[in-house]
Amino acid sequence: MSKNAKAFHIDVVDVGSLTATSETTLLTALEGANVHIHYHCREGFCGACRTKLLEGEVAYTTDPLAFIDDDEILPCCCVAVCPLKIKVPL
Repeated sequence: MSKNAKAFHIDVVDVGSLTATSETTLLTALEGANVHIHYHCREGFCGACRTKLLEGEVAYTTDPLAFIDDDEILPCCCVAVCPLKIKVPL
């Protein structure tokens, strides 16, 4: 983790919690914590990893092309910018 990276608490509803850095996509953080999440492209094209954002804010590393609702994020191409509460599809 670089000096400029920040670590944030991520509460995953019905699963538990983990820490994600501002340098790592949420998908990578979820995988690192052994949270099962469906994905395909890892670049925001397919929308397979669509996840509910209940609290907090993310920044996208690349503009997602998949359709997402206002309360959804694509963990494959976003990073946390503050503590989050999310709900992954089970």
